[in-house]
Amino acid sequence: MGLYPDIEPYDHGMLDVGDGNRVYWEACGNPLGKPAVVLHGGPGSGCTPFFRRYFDPDAYRIILLDQRGAGRSTPPASDPATDMGVNTIKHLLADLELLRRHLAVERWLVWGVSFGSVLGLRYAQTHPDRVSELVLTGIATGSRAEVDLLTRGLGRIFPEAWEAFRAGVPEGERDGDLAAAYNRLVESPDPEVRARAARAWTDWETAIIPAPPRSEPRYEDAAFRAGFARTVTHYFAHDHWLGGDEVVLRDAPSLAGIPGVLVQGSLDFGNLLGISWRLQRAWPDSELILVDDAGHNAGARGIAEELVAATDRFRSS
Repeated sequence: MGLYPDIEPYDHGMLDVGDGNRVYWEACGNPLGKPAVVLHGGPGSGCTPFFRRYFDPDAYRIILLDQRGAGRSTPPASDPATDMGVNTIKHLLADLELLRRHLAVERWLVWGVSFGSVLGLRYAQTHPDRVSELVLTGIATGSRAEVDLLTRGLGRIFPEAWEAFRAGVPEGERDGDLAAAYNRLVESPDPEVRARAARAWTDWETAIIPAPPRSEPRYEDAAFRAGFARTVTHYFAHDHWLGGDEVVLRDAPSLAGIPGVLVQGSLDFGNLLGISWRLQRAWPDSELILVDDAGHNAGARGIAEELVAATDRFRSS
């Protein structure tokens, strides 16, 4: 089955989550339907209307939100005055709980893509009684090996692009933690330094897209680019604020009893580390679906259909 037709929200708002932050949320579909919450990637990408189309609008109450600093949430991470110290996994988890209570939701299906799968998994591990099912794609768990692969390991596959990426940080930092080095640059008081670093970071992210379409139009927007690079490097440089390495994989057995579907493109470079297989084996109530000729893209043909099939399967449970 293909994606569902475009729909518009029937409600939306800005939720005051504290620390000077207001999080944008919207609700679509059936107000009396099964609740589902959508967690976008990045971190820092923000939600798009496309995400509404993975759910039967007659069956689901579809809730989307822009995580702190992203999309329509305020203040934006693109503003250098925005305090990133109050943008961590702990804060995002608390925001989800505040939104759930604000909308009077008892339990919801959690749908996540890329970093949204990190956040969704951690939310289910820390609030298992609030999660009915998990549907995840572009699987990530926030481990150091994943960050190292994305910032250094893929240099062997894309050597020319990686050399340009590596050259974007000071010479003395090129053999160290590249995410941390870029995070220091995007936090520079000099706007030209910040802009160059954000451009170099997003150029690299575009270069490593493994399958068509090999582009990310939003990276051409300077404000989006600045906020995205600042947020990604803020998380990558600090173990995703999980408090240690492989925390999500370590705690995967705690997901027992929560049904899950993991939809993974065969060309997603995260597969080089076997993360999705390790997660599925530690979480017996999950199913791993591999889609040929697709990469790290929830909208790719095959992946989109499997995601819709998963939400259709859970719509009456």
